[in-house]
Amino acid sequence: MDVPEDVLGAIREAAGPGGWIDDADAMEPYLIEERGLYRGTCAAVVRPASTEAVADVVRLCAQAGVPVVPQGGNTGLVGGGVPNGGIVLSTARLDRIRALDPLNHTMTVEAGCVLADVQAAAGEAGTLFPLSLAAEGSCRIGGNISTNAGGVAVLRYGNARDLVLGLEVVLADGRIWDGLRSLRKDNTGYDLKHLFIGAEGTLGIITAAVLKLFPRPLLRETALAGAATPDDVLELFSRARAACGDTLTAFEMMARICLDFTIRHVPGVTDPLDAPHAYYALLELTSPRAGEALGEALEAVLAKALEDGVIADAVIAASETQAGDLWRIRETVPEAQKHEGGSIKLDIAVPVSRVADFVSRATRLVEEEVPGIRAVPFGHLGDGNIHFNLSQPEGADAKEFLGRWDQITRLVQDLVGDMGGSFSAEHGIGRLKRDDLRRYKSAVEVDLMRALKRALDPKNIMNPGKVV
Repeated sequence: MDVPEDVLGAIREAAGPGGWIDDADAMEPYLIEERGLYRGTCAAVVRPASTEAVADVVRLCAQAGVPVVPQGGNTGLVGGGVPNGGIVLSTARLDRIRALDPLNHTMTVEAGCVLADVQAAAGEAGTLFPLSLAAEGSCRIGGNISTNAGGVAVLRYGNARDLVLGLEVVLADGRIWDGLRSLRKDNTGYDLKHLFIGAEGTLGIITAAVLKLFPRPLLRETALAGAATPDDVLELFSRARAACGDTLTAFEMMARICLDFTIRHVPGVTDPLDAPHAYYALLELTSPRAGEALGEALEAVLAKALEDGVIADAVIAASETQAGDLWRIRETVPEAQKHEGGSIKLDIAVPVSRVADFVSRATRLVEEEVPGIRAVPFGHLGDGNIHFNLSQPEGADAKEFLGRWDQITRLVQDLVGDMGGSFSAEHGIGRLKRDDLRRYKSAVEVDLMRALKRALDPKNIMNPGKVV
């Protein structure tokens, strides 16, 4: 919709000095999706510097029926932050850490704080904020909460939802809900914060949050193991979990093609093991107790797995640098895959016990459907979340391959549904998966979601066209 000039003028005034962008070149980064699947339009990008300014802007938009698309670091992968008219409301200037209470193990931060800065502030206070993902240098905590981000430490610490105690939210009519409570126990009616966590900005705009902090790890052990099958990787996970308990912080799986891509396209990446293996497990143990024998525990698990033929080889990082090199392989897989032509990317979850079965069956399905297709499965085996990416056959036409996106996606997601899984584990719904939500969710669930949307955003101005 075209926004009247008088309304734009009022919004600009409400945004305050430095809070307005309407130059086409300056707006461009706010209009495109990370993978280039979507490009949007908007009348302006508004960057308020306070919750009160956000509320003033939203109130004006509500009165005039102007759509508002909240945006953090714009690192999402499902088009959830791409506008279709109206304004983009960036939280980038809401970047203060309001309070840090190391005794209560809480931190109150504004939505525009970059995740890496939140991690650093927690570390300076001798604590840990455990949310960790590849985009942590640019994604913002409000977006992480709005999408219920996962990452590599979900196995031990949970998703973003599990790391939030309280929220401050600007509602669709411009009112401010102050739910910034730092209590572990608060059984006083509906837990409203959970309405906004994972809602992708469709119900309101998160402007601040109270985050849980944890004891800072003093010990860390990282290893990479090579195995023949996904079942072997799953067996290694079962053994590591049983032997190491909650010290097992992360457990990632990668197919060999992931290493091939990163070695080929990421400078400095080399093969950590002497010979190639069909699958790999990247596992990490941590502990806040200085005297804990993590190294011995990890060595014992790997030695027994080698003896029993569960794995064929393994390496334990001898330094933080070597540990970083191992993690770099895992973290750069998506970037390396870009150099291999068109790719169809699925973010799925199945019960942990069914991960190996899913990887094997899904790989066979797509290979039968598209001869030469290259399955690139990797991700968080420890919590059942696999990124099942598919690269075009070598030498194929990228446009033609991507034209089969819906067909191939449906094939894999039907399998996921049959396994009791989810077609979106940590990336959200946005625009990309909106039709999938209607296909795989029950009518009752969709009706409930729409009822919540109507109740909290009756004018449908908050990130319209996303999720429901």
